[in-house]
Amino acid sequence: MNASAVADLPVVVIGAGPVGLAAAAHLVDRGIEPLVLESGPAAGAAVRDWSHVRLFSPWREVTDAAAEKLLAPTGWTLPDATTYPTGGDWAERYLQPLADALGNTVRFGTTVTAVSRLGRDRIVDAEREAQPFVVHVTEQDGNEERVLARAVIDASGTWDNPGPAGGSGLPALGESATADRLVHRVPDFTDEAVRASYAGKRTAVIGSGASAFTALAQLAELARAEDGRGTRGLWILRRTMTDSTFGGGEADRLPARGALGLAAKRALDDGHVDAVTGFRVAAIERVTDGRLVLVGEDGRRLEPVDRVIVLTGFRPDLSFLSEVRLGLDERLQAPLELAPLIDPNQHSCGTVAPHGYRELSHPEQNFYLVGMKSYGRAPTFLALTGYEQVRSVVAAIDGDLTAADRVHLTLPETGVCAGAGLHGRPETAPEPDDGCRTAASAAARTNSLT
Repeated sequence: MNASAVADLPVVVIGAGPVGLAAAAHLVDRGIEPLVLESGPAAGAAVRDWSHVRLFSPWREVTDAAAEKLLAPTGWTLPDATTYPTGGDWAERYLQPLADALGNTVRFGTTVTAVSRLGRDRIVDAEREAQPFVVHVTEQDGNEERVLARAVIDASGTWDNPGPAGGSGLPALGESATADRLVHRVPDFTDEAVRASYAGKRTAVIGSGASAFTALAQLAELARAEDGRGTRGLWILRRTMTDSTFGGGEADRLPARGALGLAAKRALDDGHVDAVTGFRVAAIERVTDGRLVLVGEDGRRLEPVDRVIVLTGFRPDLSFLSEVRLGLDERLQAPLELAPLIDPNQHSCGTVAPHGYRELSHPEQNFYLVGMKSYGRAPTFLALTGYEQVRSVVAAIDGDLTAADRVHLTLPETGVCAGAGLHGRPETAPEPDDGCRTAASAAARTNSLT
């Protein structure tokens, strides 16, 4: 296929989430045809899975400029910029209208199963970069199709690949066999049936970031509401507890994010949650009454629990990219140039440097991982980061390297960074009470863990 014919092909965007739809909006803004392929039935399918959870970022930090420009002629207006949407608000009031504005360029119920170069597997060098991408997809009815593209932007996220309970990065022994009592998401405690299933029970929460904070705070609220029924939480941390464990507190530039860590601390201080530190799960055993015993790699056996909430982060799905030449850091599974900038051992989300197409590039020209997936296993991702990523990437695809290299990003400093805030909270940022103010004085200014 000649260069002119390739240039006339669409840019395939994988995923109709916040960053994927923003990429499509930037493509439209530059006169480039996007084709967004989304496996779910609606925009923001992953976001809808946690529709009950309130973000710790306000509206002004979760919408993209090019998307707003595209939406303006439809009569859409930005909700109060200072208020905090739930996942459901974000999907219904922004993502779905944006997908509707993009029209037929967004295809739902379409799963990408493989990506390669037309007529070239990953081994072949000859005229490789002159060939378009070939994207294999499967529709809901089972029909298979292949789509040609001039470039591919993978914004499929990591939501479908949660980390396991096992402390070695592998599922704990017995994790599959006890799956009926394990969840890998923050439960919807606004649902009466869900609340009832945790009320009066002892629940272990494995994880150390925003999602774990949310679960702990909600378990504590349930315990207060169900006073006398014995609702308890058990927080499992793989490391020791330090002053930085709860994030930035009142020093956090995202107040709702700081309040989230403080709410988790209050859950411990009030005695509704116990903590076990330095515990890496090796096995999960079911005892005779159906409850579960967590066994540590050091041989410790914890008292039985009724349920386990596993919130140990997410991982990128790279299985359908086996024929694409990727350059990934061996630890984080993030692009090689980006990995040092987002290493959670060195950075919180407020200290991540602005980055764009250069840091997101791979040996496969015109193929990009963006959004949460670009961070691999690193947890410190904010929507603003993804929006700047796709602005730069789309400019590079368009050949406007001046604009692509002009990356600017100011992120709110301190505190935990990925995940979402408490659900069932007022839309305005919560004011910490006196107990939280006291806790904040002991909280460190940054923490990159989720």
